[in-house]
Amino acid sequence: MRASRARGGALPRTLPRRDIEDRLDTLLRRSGEDAVNRLRDEMRAIAPALGLEAEARAIDELIGTLLGTRDAPVSAPAAQARQRGRPYDPARLTLFETLHRALRDHPPVTRLARPRPAEGQATLAFFEAYFSNFIEGTEFEVDEAADIVFRGVIPAGRPEDAHDVLGTYRVVADTADLSRLPARFPDLVASLRRRHATVMDSRPDKMPGQFKAQGNRAGGTVFVAPELVEGTLEQGFALHRSLETPFARAVFMMFVVSEVHPFADGNGRIARIMMNAELVAAGEERIVIPTIYRSNYLSALKALSQTGHPEPIIRTLEFAQRWTSAVDWRDLSATRWELETCNAFRDPGEADDEGIRLRLPNRDPHERR
Repeated sequence: MRASRARGGALPRTLPRRDIEDRLDTLLRRSGEDAVNRLRDEMRAIAPALGLEAEARAIDELIGTLLGTRDAPVSAPAAQARQRGRPYDPARLTLFETLHRALRDHPPVTRLARPRPAEGQATLAFFEAYFSNFIEGTEFEVDEAADIVFRGVIPAGRPEDAHDVLGTYRVVADTADLSRLPARFPDLVASLRRRHATVMDSRPDKMPGQFKAQGNRAGGTVFVAPELVEGTLEQGFALHRSLETPFARAVFMMFVVSEVHPFADGNGRIARIMMNAELVAAGEERIVIPTIYRSNYLSALKALSQTGHPEPIIRTLEFAQRWTSAVDWRDLSATRWELETCNAFRDPGEADDEGIRLRLPNRDPHERR
């Protein structure tokens, strides 16, 4: 931490305090308190021989501040957040900022929700819940799912899966609750927990309504560590509020929840619920991801999560909203037939092999730019 100047174009021999704060925060996130305490012990041991006792004391105080036992001033954003008790994942924040910029630059599109009678609203909510569960591998035939949702018929062999569908339906059918958007970060946390508790009510081992206690991953993607969940959500929520259109806020909120993965299970469903809440509250059309479009959606998410490319997820969700707006959803029987003509129920792998794509049932008259 000694002052040092670069000479002859060479790099300085010491790091600015802000860089040290960042590196210590990174060490804490990646290796935990034990690693930081080992560093502190080693530093204390060698500092006298090097004549660096003052510098060792300064770093010792800084480490104590990051661990919550001291109160030294810090300037790096990640260190300041940790000092407040809300550490976050800087790599995820970089992704959020990338998506935020892309959404700010994206031409605004407004698709108002069509007026629908109660049966039409229930039909749309049913298929939203049906397809959202199908994405996560909870698969039922349409008739089975309709029996679960509308007639309370719970298959004896799959009660937990059935309650997942029923719980999702109860959340997405409650337009009054969906329309209550969080004004403050604690409201966001409360909404996430309340909706997760409803969706996962039959799975006590998944801690319904509680943030995860252990890390989780999907394939090669390791999601945000449990101790960084609230801080990372808070950073995302701060960016979310500055987006101007419901569609932009919907896409952004879905990605934040999906990327943080705050729960032990049910994260994809909750991410899509939070996405559609933004649209329902604004009177705009929901986004439904039918079975055939599952690979498009997941690939677009991966493109942003793993390579930092936001355009695919924006395009994918924009088309899905356009498709949702074009379907009539007037009743269960007619909608099922219409979805079949759109290839909505086709297996995505088989459809790709056969060159089959999701089709629009008709031209969407409600779209305006």
